[in-house]
Amino acid sequence: MTLRRTTALLTGTLLAACSTVGPDYHRPLSAVIDKPGAAAPFVGGNEAAFAALQPVPGRWWQLYRDPTLDRLVQQALAANTDLRVAAANIARAQASVDLVEQDRRPQASLQAAPGYAQRSAEEELLPGAALPSNFVYSATAGISYQVDLVGQVRRAVEAANADLAATHAAYDAVRVTVVADTTQAYLDACSAGREIGVAERALALQSRTTALTRRLVRGGRGISLDATRSSAQEAQVRATMPGLQAARRLALYRLATLTGRPPAEFDRDVATCSAEPRLTQPIPIGDGAALLRRRPDVRRAELELRAATARIGVATAALYPQVSLGASIGSVGLAERALSSDTYKFSLGPLISWQFPNRGRVRARIAATEAERDAAFARFDGTVLGALRETESALTVYARDLDRTAALRDANAQAAKAARDAETLFRAGRTGFLSVLDAQRTAIAAEQTLAAAQTRLATDQVRLFLALGGGWQG
Repeated sequence: MTLRRTTALLTGTLLAACSTVGPDYHRPLSAVIDKPGAAAPFVGGNEAAFAALQPVPGRWWQLYRDPTLDRLVQQALAANTDLRVAAANIARAQASVDLVEQDRRPQASLQAAPGYAQRSAEEELLPGAALPSNFVYSATAGISYQVDLVGQVRRAVEAANADLAATHAAYDAVRVTVVADTTQAYLDACSAGREIGVAERALALQSRTTALTRRLVRGGRGISLDATRSSAQEAQVRATMPGLQAARRLALYRLATLTGRPPAEFDRDVATCSAEPRLTQPIPIGDGAALLRRRPDVRRAELELRAATARIGVATAALYPQVSLGASIGSVGLAERALSSDTYKFSLGPLISWQFPNRGRVRARIAATEAERDAAFARFDGTVLGALRETESALTVYARDLDRTAALRDANAQAAKAARDAETLFRAGRTGFLSVLDAQRTAIAAEQTLAAAQTRLATDQVRLFLALGGGWQG
């Protein structure tokens, strides 16, 4: 009766388990990505600088219409070391998928064991018997196939495929970053060249003023204090040059390594760039729904959630028996009678294994995978929120820096006019030289501040495109 009950219990368990265990993946109903606010137009998109109805182009850097930038980006995409690492990670993930897929296929084995041996008399239950020693052999060939009774292999393949897709998304994210870093390095080099030009013009202006002051002192129309003040102001302007030159050189080094070259092989054409390219049209930004479909990090986070969900099924499958179908044929015996009819053996049938006493350990593993799934869901929500926040912040910063740059441009024009008027009055003898120095100092500071604001604006543009997630499509 006990054997019948055990057989019935085992049969019922097998029949009940003939399905794929574990939860099927569905995006959780409470996911932030499906909330109306996540898919809505951007709060900061209602500015003249943005084209909210236009989608973000895949090759957004071409909006600058700069052939040098296009060439540098293509070089970076072809030779960047971070992309090479990401490509290797894809190859490793593909190998993991191939490895898991092997569990779906029959497994063959071949074994041969020749040797010189003597059987134990105790083992043969013949104490005291003098068993002979001789050359013996064994050769066995077998084939086995694991029956995916409860879908453990299917869930493992599902998890591996999700991991592979997540690795592809990680590659896309690296691509976005490489394009943005390359564009930023190029703009930094050109912006530094432009700021160096501003400083050189300011230095030339101040040098002319110093020379004029010295001539006036020699002619008795000025005092040595005016010449000293002008020289001091000239030295202050000259002091800004080393920092700008270092900034340009660092940008060139960064650009070289991004494109897979040593720093010493930096692009000589970029080294002569004196003005960064400007956008001539509003920046296309789309809406939140398009952003979340486009951003590789959002896609990767959801794929990791899918993989974590599938691993719950892999852990749950350990609650059920594992069944393997196998067949083997072999020959075992004395070497002198190898392959005779008396040496052959074979077997055919299923192998059922079930770690019934360890169900508590299995359930603990299931709980751990469920916790990993919950953590992956939280990371998914956090990635979505972070993408929206980064984009809204980048929109706001860029719009306000545009306003600031426009105000600084007006201030620079007024300061330059004031400097010209002060010099005119001084030449006519209607004002002292100190007012000229003050006006020139204000004009130089205004032009340098405007130059720095324009550099910041170029950086804002790249950060906005990076937040929008363009650059990996195609």
